[in-house]
Amino acid sequence: MKYVYLDKIQATGDVKNLPQQELPLLCEDIRSFLIESVSATGGHLSSNLGVVELTVALHRALNLPQDKILFDVGHQCYTHKLLTGRRAGFAQLRQRDGISGFPAPQESECDTFIAGHGSTALSTAIGVARAKKIKGEPGKVVAIIGDGAFTGGMVYEGMNNVSTLNNLIVVLNDNKMSISKNVGQMANYLTKLRTDPKYFHAKARMETALEKIPAVGSDLVKVLQEGKKLIRRGIYHSTMFEEMGFQYIGPVDGHDVLELTRILTNLSEQYSPVFLHIVTRKGKGLKQAEENPGEFHSVSAFDLDHLTNPEMSPKDSFSTRFGTRLAELGADVPNLCAITAAMKYGTGLNFFYHNIPERFFDVGMAEEHAVTFAAGLASQGMLPVVAIYSTFFQRAYDQMIHDVNLMKLNVVFAVDRAGLVPADGETHQGIYDPGYFSQIGIPTFSPSNYAELEYWLEQLIKTMQGPRAIRYARGEEKPALAALGCTGNPYDFIRRTADACTVLVSYGAESEEILRAADLLEQQGVAADCCKLVQIFPLPEGLCEELSRYQTILFAEEAVTSGGIGQQLCTALHQTGWRGTFLLRGVDNTHLLHATVPQLREDQGLDAPALAELVIESRKVRVP
Repeated sequence: MKYVYLDKIQATGDVKNLPQQELPLLCEDIRSFLIESVSATGGHLSSNLGVVELTVALHRALNLPQDKILFDVGHQCYTHKLLTGRRAGFAQLRQRDGISGFPAPQESECDTFIAGHGSTALSTAIGVARAKKIKGEPGKVVAIIGDGAFTGGMVYEGMNNVSTLNNLIVVLNDNKMSISKNVGQMANYLTKLRTDPKYFHAKARMETALEKIPAVGSDLVKVLQEGKKLIRRGIYHSTMFEEMGFQYIGPVDGHDVLELTRILTNLSEQYSPVFLHIVTRKGKGLKQAEENPGEFHSVSAFDLDHLTNPEMSPKDSFSTRFGTRLAELGADVPNLCAITAAMKYGTGLNFFYHNIPERFFDVGMAEEHAVTFAAGLASQGMLPVVAIYSTFFQRAYDQMIHDVNLMKLNVVFAVDRAGLVPADGETHQGIYDPGYFSQIGIPTFSPSNYAELEYWLEQLIKTMQGPRAIRYARGEEKPALAALGCTGNPYDFIRRTADACTVLVSYGAESEEILRAADLLEQQGVAADCCKLVQIFPLPEGLCEELSRYQTILFAEEAVTSGGIGQQLCTALHQTGWRGTFLLRGVDNTHLLHATVPQLREDQGLDAPALAELVIESRKVRVP
């Protein structure tokens, strides 16, 4: 497809060279390109379709990279990447050796900060803006924050510390509130008035003059300011922002690129931090995404000519199996509650919500609150299940320690997207939870197929007490692991051969690779057994005794090695007196790619050929 206006954008700053009347046409081109490109590669769609005009206006008004843009969350940065010369990279978006789906400073000096988690941009922006002040550097710092990210507590911690940073602009991208006609017209008029540089100069001169009036000057200024706040409370309901030190502007039509450009250009002179409230439509430009923006938030490649509603026909996955089973258990267990942090569909809790809405809670992008809220429920006899992606559970580490584990409260942690995760790269890998749950002392289970997931979920809910966790991979079960079924044992030897001196051990989705590695070893004349754990912490009773019969033990896990289950097993084995060869292969978190899971395993040496080679090489070392 030919993109007449987008073709004019080859590098940072090119958007400034377009005639003003071409900006809306450029936005149409960008929106069409994003739909066509993301449908072919997969990626975050709805959020990017909603911020096209805003991003174009920012690039038109700002001078990058001197000025800085920070995205919250970073998945809304696709238009920004197009405007900074990375269009060719979209052919391999979120693929190995392609561009990231999030801001990536290694890709461009216009990407200020990595941003894969939410509610962080304002704190980062305040730091960047303050650094500019300290160093005497010119330039604006703009934080773009979605209304979803505003449910996270860090935003308010940041707002409480904006001080008098007159180089800071916070843009609230509100895609849920509509602008009513009357309020909208008044807001547009006052916005034009209050963003005109003449307004700022007049305001500053007036306040200076009033303050010079003997005895009453300062008090008179305060009275006028309070009267202004009362008027604006009625019009904008915005005094919270102003009382925290912001100049509030809005609400503004977030799809009027010319008006946004005018406002942002006029803000070249500002005397305080600015809070710009824009209203957008998530998924704008693709009818299905507009109607179901959540379902088109992050998509795999799809056929534009045969779109279906993903909510109505969800793909079978660990998440949907977990959610379906939890909803069934909720009908039998009257104190069972389900909690998530802005991921109702992603975690499969939509089934629980539809069946038992009074015991379902979506707390927004606030993982810390989710865990402590669960602690409060548990302290009163309820049984909360907190379902959050592994990478986002990291945000609630203190709450798990202090609010749940110290009192041994009856909370179940359901850890979605555990292990290696495709496409999203370094910001979303589920590789830390085995370490932090075990370090706290929380029993943790890692099923490798649907049968084990459903069985152990019921065991955790009906037969166990205290904090405990169950973790499972993104996507579907693998046929080789599905064929193993569920024995109900905390660990199983899933392959045994006569006279084997080597055993391969793993858990979860990585169990498939040790089975394949054993086949490869057999082809080279090396007999190897395979042991799959379901209970990964504490190590199951009897495991060390059985493993100590082998001369060589290889442990592979889709988690960081430091503090992981493999290290704990190695220590436990040596404490029993075992002195064989222990081979440990985990994730090196210093180079995490955005790639497919098979590519990630290959890169990390966690695929079957690499595991088999590790065993072969260890045998060579022992040969005299």
